[in-house]
Amino acid sequence: MFVVITLVARQERLQRNTRDGVETFSSPTVVHFCAALLISAVMAAPWPSLVPLGTVLALIGVYGIAYAMRVLMRMTRLTSKSPYFPGFDDWFWYSLMPLATYVAILIGAVLLVVVPRGALFVLAGGTVVFIFMGIRNAWDTVTYIAVEDLTDRNGPS
Repeated sequence: MFVVITLVARQERLQRNTRDGVETFSSPTVVHFCAALLISAVMAAPWPSLVPLGTVLALIGVYGIAYAMRVLMRMTRLTSKSPYFPGFDDWFWYSLMPLATYVAILIGAVLLVVVPRGALFVLAGGTVVFIFMGIRNAWDTVTYIAVEDLTDRNGPS
């Protein structure tokens, strides 16, 4: 993602009107990578019982849901007149999928005390989804910037 941000910064200097679209998609990718790292670290800690672990994971889920809603609101502000207008895959990967994954983390956290084995599968699955989603979204950002950069140099295709 550091390479992606470097490319984004270069792109923004070259073409200021792409800033809204790029800002809406770059930061959430880093946040989701951090969520995967945080969940992994929290799960690896030697908790005295499942209750405090579930509480911390539930807080991560609640914060993530609020953050995903914020990203959703930012995406709705991008209109067809914006330099970048999100398509279905953008809505799915940058808005709906993160929201669903944070909801799964919250559900897994709540179920941790009641059904620990099943909850651990939900939490592990959500963490893996964050990693794959982050990789996919970072790749999407890089390819978008590369195509835009080529279009800027070669003129419209």
